[in-house]
Amino acid sequence: MESISLPDHRLVDLTLPLAEDLPCYWPTHMPFQHKTWNWFTTHRDQQAAVYNRNSAPYATRWMSIDEHTGTHFDAPSHFVAPPGSGIAGCGPAGEITAEKVPLESLMGPAAVIDVRDAVPGDGPGGVSPVFGPEAIGQWERKNGRLLPGDVVLFRTNWDQRYVRGPGGATYLHDIVVTKHIPGWPAPGESALTLLLDRGIRCMGTDAPSMGAAHDGATAHLCGLGQGAIFVECLTKLDSLPARGAWFCFLPLKVENGTGAPGRAIAMLPG
Repeated sequence: MESISLPDHRLVDLTLPLAEDLPCYWPTHMPFQHKTWNWFTTHRDQQAAVYNRNSAPYATRWMSIDEHTGTHFDAPSHFVAPPGSGIAGCGPAGEITAEKVPLESLMGPAAVIDVRDAVPGDGPGGVSPVFGPEAIGQWERKNGRLLPGDVVLFRTNWDQRYVRGPGGATYLHDIVVTKHIPGWPAPGESALTLLLDRGIRCMGTDAPSMGAAHDGATAHLCGLGQGAIFVECLTKLDSLPARGAWFCFLPLKVENGTGAPGRAIAMLPG
C-alpha cells in the first residue's frame, strides 16, 4: 500500500520492501535471507520443501539480516569508535548505539532537496558525484532557510534502480563490486558541515548510502561524529513537496546496534 487516508492527512510509505531477490543488502556484507521454519503441513517437491516441525497448524519464518539492510538508519556508533578506544576519530558519539537514539530525533518537518541536477551525469565507475553547499543554498533561495529540527532528505531518484533480478545490480553491485558504472549523488563534507551548522541532526537519502561510493567514511565521520543520524535507502521522495511533509522513521530497538532497519513514512496535509 503506497498511501492511505487519515483524518486531515495523507500517509506516504517511504520504505523499500525486503526480499532475497531485491538488492536490499550491501553486496560485500551478509546477504538477506528469509526462510520458512514451520509450515501448516509438510510439503516436499523437487524445487523446495517446507516442514511442519512442531505438529501445529501455523506458519513462521526466520531472517538473517544485517543491521543496515533495506530502509535503515545509521547510529553514530556505526562509524565512530567509543571514547578511550585509541581508534582514530573516536569520541562521545561512539557511545550512541541504536537503542539510545531518541525517537524525536528521527522525525520532523521534511525538507526535500532535489540533487539530481546538482552533479554531472557521467563519471568514472565506482565513483559518486559529490555535491557541495551550493545545492543547499539554491534550495534555500527557493524554499527558505533550513531550521533546527528540519529533516533534510536528498532526492536522487536512485531508488528507481531497486528492482528484482539482474536489473537490480545497478543499485549497488555494479558500483561497489564490479565498478562498471558511476555511483549515486552524495553530499560532500562541506555540504554536511553547512547542514550541521544549520542545526540539522537527521538527514536521509533515497540512495544506498549518505556517503560516496568511493569514500563512505568521510561523510559518516563528519555527520555521525557530530551526533547526527542518517536514514538511508528511502524511496518515493519524488512524491513529496520541497516543504510541507512531516517525516518519521521508526527503527527496530536493537541493543548496542550500529543501526537498524525500520519503517519510514511521511504525512502530508489531506
